[in-house]
Amino acid sequence: MSKDLTKKAAEMLLKGATLLSEHCPYCTGVRVMKDGYALCINCGREPEKKDIPKEKTQQKTKSSLEEILEKKMESLSKELEHESNHEKQQEILKSINSVLETIEKMKNK
Repeated sequence: MSKDLTKKAAEMLLKGATLLSEHCPYCTGVRVMKDGYALCINCGREPEKKDIPKEKTQQKTKSSLEEILEKKMESLSKELEHESNHEKQQEILKSINSVLETIEKMKNK
């Protein structure tokens, strides 16, 4: 264990890093993690930081929500097609309008 690695690990800990319970996969040394970086105090190896882009995560969530809303629109349309009660038709139309407004809001963001 070099003094430079010990010093770097101590600085990381002072800046909010945490000690990991998992040992280094290369040398089984103690590791310190901060902002996605896991530094081994013994051998000094640290794996590359891999960030998940937030935009892609948000797009997946949006597309997933859009898919749900589209399925809801299909369901409501079929229900409206088979409904003969005028009051129930009005309720279904209100629901369809609400779903359309939600879809429109998502597209504007």
